[in-house]
Amino acid sequence: MLISLNIRHLIFPSSRLLVTDICRQSSKVPIDYSRVPVLREEDLEEKFVRGSGPGGQAVNKNNNCVSLKHLPTGIVIKCHQSRSQDVNRKVARELLVTKLDNLVNGDNSIENQMKVAREKKINETERRRRKLQSLKDEWKKREGLM
Repeated sequence: MLISLNIRHLIFPSSRLLVTDICRQSSKVPIDYSRVPVLREEDLEEKFVRGSGPGGQAVNKNNNCVSLKHLPTGIVIKCHQSRSQDVNRKVARELLVTKLDNLVNGDNSIENQMKVAREKKINETERRRRKLQSLKDEWKKREGLM
């Protein structure tokens, strides 16, 4: 069984993000990364706001929560996954690209392509399991074990 490691580089103006896919060679479905929208810094409005949630005073007094607004579409992303402002900025941009891709490309978005590939793999596995079970049942009937 071969396992391949595919690395796709998505280049954003502010940073270079690396997307890695690990999949089995036999069930590999090509995913079209060519339609992923590119973020331009002039289309973004970025604010740093105070965080919320568990963590007490330390969370309440630091401005490490990133609120990112895409001006052409009006999509707003609020990210407070990390204590680091830089990490939150990168994660917010990744989330915004995913949301934009879903909005612009719809069924051809990366998320939907991966979902279709997962469902196809699950259906294939289920079909193989049913076929094997029917062969076992036939063998048991033939051998008189049932």
